[in-house]
Amino acid sequence: MPPAAQIRRRHRIPEGNVMMTKVKVWDPVVRIFHWSLVAGFTANAIFTDAEGKLHEWIGYAVVALVGLRILWGLVGTRHARFSDFPPSIAAACGQLQDMATGRRHAHIGHSPLGALMIYNLLVSILVIGVSGYLMTTLAFFGVKWVEELHELAVTWAELSVAAHVAAVIFESRRLAINLPYSMLTGYKSMPEAGEKE
Repeated sequence: MPPAAQIRRRHRIPEGNVMMTKVKVWDPVVRIFHWSLVAGFTANAIFTDAEGKLHEWIGYAVVALVGLRILWGLVGTRHARFSDFPPSIAAACGQLQDMATGRRHAHIGHSPLGALMIYNLLVSILVIGVSGYLMTTLAFFGVKWVEELHELAVTWAELSVAAHVAAVIFESRRLAINLPYSMLTGYKSMPEAGEKE
C-alpha cells in the first residue's frame, strides 16, 4: 500500500505543537499473531505443567503461529513482509548510536533492533517447539541434550522477551510513540518531520 494511502488523519499533540500523522502500519494478521504468541508463550512459561498435555498442545499452537507469521512475512502486507525489515547489524548499530546521542529517528515499520529481535524470537520459538516435540518421541524421550537444548532455548527466549519489553517501553518514551498501543490498533502516530520509511 502506498504511504499516501496509509495516512488516515492528522492531529496535533500538546508538546511543542508538533504535527503528527496517523499511519496504518500493522494489519490484523500481525496483531493477532503478536498477542496470541504473547498469550501462548506466557501460558507455557508460567502457568502450565511442563509435563502436561496442555503444555504440549499450546506448544504446537505457538509453532503453528510462527509458521503462519513466516508465511505472512513472505506474502503479507507491506510492513509485515520480511523484505520491509531485513536483518542489518549496521542499521542496528545506527539505531543504538541514535539512542546514545538522543537523535529521534522514528521508523514506520519495525526498527532495525526490532527486526533483529523478531528474527531472534522466531528462531528461538522454533527451537523450543522442535526440541519439545522431540522430547515426546520414542527416539529422543529422556535424551539429555534434547532436554538441555529445550531448557536453554526457553531461557534465551525469556531473556529476549524481557529485553524486548524493556526496549519497547524505552523507545515508546524516547520517541513519544506508543508502540504497544500501535500493536493493538494497527496505527502509529508519527512525527511528520521525522517520518521515515
